[in-house]
Amino acid sequence: MKNKFLLSLLFLTTLAFAQKATFKIKYSEQLAVFVFLQNLSENYPENVFKTEFQKSKYNIEKYKTIISNFDKLNIYYSYRFDEYPFGSKKTMQTEDLVQKNLIETNNLTDFKVRSIGFIPSKTLSEFAEAILEFTPIYNELIYNPNKEKFEKQVGEIIKYSNDHTIENYFQMGLLFYNSGWDNSIPFEIAFYPLPNSQGFTAQAFCNNFISAVQTDLKSHKDLFSVMLHETYHIIYDEQSLEVKTEIDRYFKESKSKCSNYAYQLMNEALATALGNGYVYGKLDGQIDSGDWYNKKYINLMAKQIYPLVTEYIDQKKPMDKNFIDHYINLYETNFPNWINELDNIMSYRYVLTENIEDINAIRKLYRYRSRTEGEYEITENSIEKMKKTSLSKVVIISKNSTEKIKLLKREFPELKNWKVNANKEFANMILLNDKSQLIVLNQKTSTIETLFKSIK
Repeated sequence: MKNKFLLSLLFLTTLAFAQKATFKIKYSEQLAVFVFLQNLSENYPENVFKTEFQKSKYNIEKYKTIISNFDKLNIYYSYRFDEYPFGSKKTMQTEDLVQKNLIETNNLTDFKVRSIGFIPSKTLSEFAEAILEFTPIYNELIYNPNKEKFEKQVGEIIKYSNDHTIENYFQMGLLFYNSGWDNSIPFEIAFYPLPNSQGFTAQAFCNNFISAVQTDLKSHKDLFSVMLHETYHIIYDEQSLEVKTEIDRYFKESKSKCSNYAYQLMNEALATALGNGYVYGKLDGQIDSGDWYNKKYINLMAKQIYPLVTEYIDQKKPMDKNFIDHYINLYETNFPNWINELDNIMSYRYVLTENIEDINAIRKLYRYRSRTEGEYEITENSIEKMKKTSLSKVVIISKNSTEKIKLLKREFPELKNWKVNANKEFANMILLNDKSQLIVLNQKTSTIETLFKSIK
């Protein structure tokens, strides 16, 4: 009997991995109301949701208080997968799990049952109460006026997905990335209406993709190329520990001075080459001649590696050492100065400062952030933590300069012969042995912006 049970279990498992991944497309009211509430926050820029609410009868103190309290709820916790090489696997965000559970449950009671444990119960209850209170408001102001167009749009999206067998591009990604997926787990796709808009938003996490869709959307190929772009991030994230360790080793063993920043860029460059390049080209019948991404470095690198990516896809080969070596060579040959361009390297940064305003100033200067960390102290311990990362390392000294400079020289062997005047302002950038840039600002009277602009 025991052997029969094991054989049955093995058979079921084999079926789960043999079948193709399924894409389930739906509308999630709970998710839509959550997004609606987020967009009503005073911290969000002007948007169609805020406009409709502000001119409605609900723009009164009672509801504004709920919005304000909702905005203060902390659902933002995270944890790392420490056994994976730094930066190779996305830090798990509880906000993603909240959105996942909003999509995959049919009512708020089920949502709370599934979510209890990683969000404090009081926070969870207040969160659900706000969603419940604003559901009829959302339906009256947003969903019902756009219901007919939106539901027709979702129906057309489902038909387009079926007609073009979109799940095949998911399978293609699994092979290319040498990644894995339990195909018994469906990929849940949730849309919600975005009226009076020319664009759409997109986000993917866990086994979910979410997107606002303008109610008069004309180009399904645009939507699905972006959806697959985001999905490829998930497939990259799901590579096994062994695969990620090998890839990390290939980059670290490379003799190219560009290998670190090429590595930092790879996730976005690959997703863009695959989603916005390959998938779009297949759906449209021709490659998009315009920009594939609105960030220069990602757009140009994606186009540069496109022939290499398509070669591997056509040959049904997973990315390997030869691919990585070729990728690094393309970066170094075509864009050797990118490792010195602040707009590029500040996308991946670790900042040490003793002034909280410095972080805000840097955010204004370099708004695009792929990965950022930081601390509000400059100590031996904080420097050691920073050194364990492959990010650009920024140290802003604004007091006790002599002591801090001595500390840096002790911690970084590369600064052994570094000669600076602690009593004068300076902004230095040094390429470290791990091929990340170390930026040291010694601030006296100038602004952070002025000091960054002085870096040559």
